[in-house]
Amino acid sequence: MKQFINARLVLPDRVLSEGTLRFNDDKIDALGSKSDLSFNPSIETIDLEGKYLFPGFVEAHVHGGLGADFMDLTPEAFRTVCRCHARHGTTTMTPTSTVGSPEQILEFLKLTRQIMNEPQTGSRVVGAHLYGPYFALEAVGCHPKNVRAPLPSDYIPVLEYTDAIRTATVAPELPSAEVFTRECLQRGIRMNAGHSFATFEQMEEAVRWGIRHVDHLFCAMSDRGKLRALQNFPNRGGVMEATLYFDELTTEVIADGKHLSDALLRLAYKIKGPNRLALVTDSNRAVDMPDGEYLFGPPDAQIRTLKKEGVGLTLDGKNLASSVVGLDHCFRTMLTATQAPLHDVARCVTLTPARILGLEEECGSLIAGKRADFVVMDDAMQVQDVWIGGKKIDAGISRV
Repeated sequence: MKQFINARLVLPDRVLSEGTLRFNDDKIDALGSKSDLSFNPSIETIDLEGKYLFPGFVEAHVHGGLGADFMDLTPEAFRTVCRCHARHGTTTMTPTSTVGSPEQILEFLKLTRQIMNEPQTGSRVVGAHLYGPYFALEAVGCHPKNVRAPLPSDYIPVLEYTDAIRTATVAPELPSAEVFTRECLQRGIRMNAGHSFATFEQMEEAVRWGIRHVDHLFCAMSDRGKLRALQNFPNRGGVMEATLYFDELTTEVIADGKHLSDALLRLAYKIKGPNRLALVTDSNRAVDMPDGEYLFGPPDAQIRTLKKEGVGLTLDGKNLASSVVGLDHCFRTMLTATQAPLHDVARCVTLTPARILGLEEECGSLIAGKRADFVVMDDAMQVQDVWIGGKKIDAGISRV
């Protein structure tokens, strides 16, 4: 048994000052104020001296870091990315693929399964985010261009790895998207819409199928202006408008301060609220690396990007190509942009993404019985320590 004392406990509905939290092995045992939970001198004690104690951050959309990309397709690449993001406070993550060949996607899932069953040396892997190849070509972004429709010949081998897939993304307008969505949902895979040029009506249909989340709001998606180029009148809504409209849909924003302005972050927060909005990094391999050129996705695809001015760019500098920061940076950015209460913004990196991934009974909040995953932060919201499964990790806390 261990205990934190003199902590500011970040709970879903408030921050509890002078808090105490006890944990036994990998589970939270009890927590409360100093008056509710008296000091026990026989327990190993960590005095936080007024620092904040957050639940571990949950990341649902991440590609790489510290020079590695999950699509490098090696165990060490997976471990490197997990170590990188753990030092930014991420204790739970879904490794996220890119567009790739059928063989590459299957190898990615095989490695996800392997890493899920290894002892943690960084962020805990809870299953893959199958992200590509089922994208619309018009919204492919910086991904390799070999996108395709989810035909049974392509996805049936993928579904042999159902135990290793937490969530999957599809552009709803693609042929067979409905069949693929329903097949995944029957197997317990949570379904997202993303990299899509769907109309509002097509998104409405997707909601009826059971799609409940939309990837990176405002990025790589249709909207009224983009669809206007395909049909002069009447003006039509797209994925963006549908995401904001349907209460059934949760979504996420890349809050790196580069992809979206403060005004767009405020808009997303106001409309969706902290219970339906998650923060993600969507980061590439350049996290915690110097400025320069980096490959995105499978090395053989030779998609070269540039880390410059705190963001990933295409080589010509004209388009965004993933973020290059950790989730702690996104949390600080969102806190500053919205000026919302700290505990509400914290939900966007803890309990809300946990719910989106179906993990809210295991992690995402400081509640007895949940995982002993913690992030210790100072008044400047800089990560001081990270604990995963009741163990303090030694990853070298980042200041990037």
